[in-house]
Amino acid sequence: MIRLGQDPASLAQAAEILRRGDLVAFPTETVYGLGADARNPDAVAKLFALKGRPQFNPLICHVADIDAAQKIGVLNDMALLLAAHFWPGPLTLVVPRRANCPVDLLACAGLPTIALRVPANPTAQALLAQCQFPVAAPSANMSGRISPTHPAHVTISFPDITVIDGGACAVGLESSIVGCFEDTLYWLRAGGIARCDIEAIIGRSLESPPSEREQLSKLAPGRLARHYAPTHQLVISDMSPQRDDALISFGGAETEHTGLHIDLSPTGDLTQAAARLYAALYEMDQALTSPQAKIIIRPLPEDGLGEAIMDRLRRAATPADQ
Repeated sequence: MIRLGQDPASLAQAAEILRRGDLVAFPTETVYGLGADARNPDAVAKLFALKGRPQFNPLICHVADIDAAQKIGVLNDMALLLAAHFWPGPLTLVVPRRANCPVDLLACAGLPTIALRVPANPTAQALLAQCQFPVAAPSANMSGRISPTHPAHVTISFPDITVIDGGACAVGLESSIVGCFEDTLYWLRAGGIARCDIEAIIGRSLESPPSEREQLSKLAPGRLARHYAPTHQLVISDMSPQRDDALISFGGAETEHTGLHIDLSPTGDLTQAAARLYAALYEMDQALTSPQAKIIIRPLPEDGLGEAIMDRLRRAATPADQ
C-alpha cells in the first residue's frame, strides 16, 4: 500500500494517479471512497473489476461544488434547493445526465441519470480541487462487505492500493440519496442526513420507490438485498449471545456478556452510533476466532439516523443466497 498524507504535494500526486487512469482511496465525511476518473472508461472498468461490483450498480460521482455538478447533471429547482442546504455534505442527488455529460456511461450503469455529491471532508474537497474532473467513488471495500471508515479498513480489501490517510470518518455512514425527477423526489437510500431533515427543507414527504424490483430502485447504489456484510454471520436480535459470539449493543443496557462486546453509544446517541458502526463490525469480525461464531447486534431506534443504521444492518444480516 502507498499511504499519502493530506498536504498539497500528496494531493497533487493523488490527482495525477487518478488522471493517468489508476485508483486512489480517499477519505470523505461518510466512508473512504475508491476513486477513479469518472470520464475514463478504462479506469471505471478497473474500479468495478477490483471491487467485484455488479455493473448494474451505479457509482456516485464526486465533484467540487454545485457549478461542477450542473455541468454534468440537470438539477431542477428542488435539487438546487437541496444542494444549497446540504452541500457540501452527506447527500447524493440522482438527476438526469446532461446530453454532453463526459462521465463514462458505465459509471452510471448505462442509465440516463447520474448520482452526484459534493463531499464536506476538507481532504476530499482539496483533492477534487486538484483534479478538476468528476471522481467516481464507491466505498473502498470489496462489493457487499463492510464499508471502511479508517485507512486500515481499506487495506483489508485492497492491500496494494494508494490511500490518502485522513484518519477516521466523522459521519461513518454512506450518504443519503434522493432522486430528483420533475416534480417528484424519491427517497432512494437512508444515510448521513435524516429523512426528516430533508423533508423539513422541501416542505413535503419524500416518495419511496414502489419496489426493490422496480427500475427506479436501480438508480442508486447500496440497494442490493445483501450489502455491508461481515464475514461472520450477523444477527439482529435480543437473544443472549453464546460464549464465543460477539455482542454489539446500544444505550448502555448490556453489562453481563463476558465475551467480545462493544456498545455503539452508552448514552444512546445515534450520531455516535452511526460513526462507530462500521469500525465496530470490522473489529468484531477480525476478533472472532471460530467460523461458527456470530455477531449479535441489538436493534436500534429507527428515528433520525437510526433509519440508516437499521437499513445497513438488515442488508448486512441478509443470507448470502438471497
